[in-house]
Amino acid sequence: MTYLGMPTAPPGVGQLRGEQSFPDAAEAALANPQLRRNLANATGAIRAKRAAVVAEVQDWQELRAAAAAIKDEVLANLDSYLSQLEARVTERGGVVHWARDAAEANRIVTELVMATGSREVVKVKSMATQEIGLNEALEAAGILAFETDLAELIVQLGHDRPSHILVPAIHRNRSEIRDIFLSEMAGVDPELTDEPAALAEAARRYLRQKFLSAKVAISGANFAVAETGALVIVESEGNGRMCLTLPETLITVMGIEKLVPSFTDLEVFLQLLPRSSTGERMNPYTSIWTGVHPGDGPKEFHLVLLDNGRTATLADEQGRAALRCIRCSACLNVCPVYERTGGHAYGSVYPGPIGAVLSPQLTGVADNASLPFASTLCGACYDVCPVAIDIPTMLVHLRDRVNQDKAAGHRLPTAEAAGMAAASWAMRGRRRWTWLLRAARLGRLAQLSRLSRSGAGRRLLPPPLSSWVNSRDLPQPPAQSFRDWWSEQR
Repeated sequence: MTYLGMPTAPPGVGQLRGEQSFPDAAEAALANPQLRRNLANATGAIRAKRAAVVAEVQDWQELRAAAAAIKDEVLANLDSYLSQLEARVTERGGVVHWARDAAEANRIVTELVMATGSREVVKVKSMATQEIGLNEALEAAGILAFETDLAELIVQLGHDRPSHILVPAIHRNRSEIRDIFLSEMAGVDPELTDEPAALAEAARRYLRQKFLSAKVAISGANFAVAETGALVIVESEGNGRMCLTLPETLITVMGIEKLVPSFTDLEVFLQLLPRSSTGERMNPYTSIWTGVHPGDGPKEFHLVLLDNGRTATLADEQGRAALRCIRCSACLNVCPVYERTGGHAYGSVYPGPIGAVLSPQLTGVADNASLPFASTLCGACYDVCPVAIDIPTMLVHLRDRVNQDKAAGHRLPTAEAAGMAAASWAMRGRRRWTWLLRAARLGRLAQLSRLSRSGAGRRLLPPPLSSWVNSRDLPQPPAQSFRDWWSEQR
């Protein structure tokens, strides 16, 4: 695909891949009981809130279907909608910039900030800027970026990384947050307690100075309306409203898939997003701006449209639906894998089920080969997704691509491929399958099952069975197969 004459961009770069594979990183996370307690408490509370407000909406499934259809329409005609958006933003005094990847986006934003003469910026919470590693790029150029979302502030002051799309500091409890504020926040009361109100007040006092002195703000966008050139941000703390109105220059970095065609379409998403993300009927702050207006808000507005692997994802017919994602994080809050490992194990700024399908496509599957396997395929993520992304089916598709890449690199079949081929051969023949089931009843597989449960299988079983039982138990075979039972009854 091309848009505005630009060819499909190369695979995404930035903070989309980790130094370790998911299994290795997850093993370290599982050894942290405090992390698991923090995650279980937080995700459980969010799940309960979401379920309550979703149950109030009688046409929830119809809204999901409408949102999916709107997003698919945008993806099918992305070039036209992007051209329309650029024209409307330009008409209203904004400037549009195009970035093929993270490096180009970082260069554009850095140059825009430096042109203002400012060396400090305030930021609205933005997944796109985290994706490209913008804070690090600005720091390398001598520019300090201050996160103003409370959870992002906690992560930044703690020299940490976000662990959740919506609640970046979900892996921290309030006593840990108090300790971070005491050690890193200038001017904080040394008697600060870990009461939520006290922590919020400390953050409010610290940030107000930044809001009142900042000349430049950087934001992401939840949505952009193609027909008017309007940008939309929804948030719960008011920090976004401060960043979008007080500074003289506003720079927005937005993934090219965040478009909706019209304000009528936006109505659908403003019903789905708050319920799916924060468990609220609507967000406390919904900010919509279009270009610049003399005497009202920033004097300059720049929109950076980011590809970073998105057109490459769009080229995959079975994987492109991941671009429907509105970053609500509902799939993270129901995922049994995420709840036990947390977001850092995924190595990408997009953790959880959506990260397991989106990150490999943005970077190229070969560079994130372990993430499609970071799932039980239970289907809970699809059930809660407000835009009906079939994540389990997509994971299977990406796993197949990983296995094809592995097979292409081996002259002989891998142990896993040989095992699956043998299973396929046995299951295709009725006599062979019946014999295998009877062998299991006679105790051959039962013995393997006992080895698995005792832990001896890790030492005694040959690969790939030894790897299999390292993380799961082989089921105990039934005393009688269904085929034998059926023969007796007939």
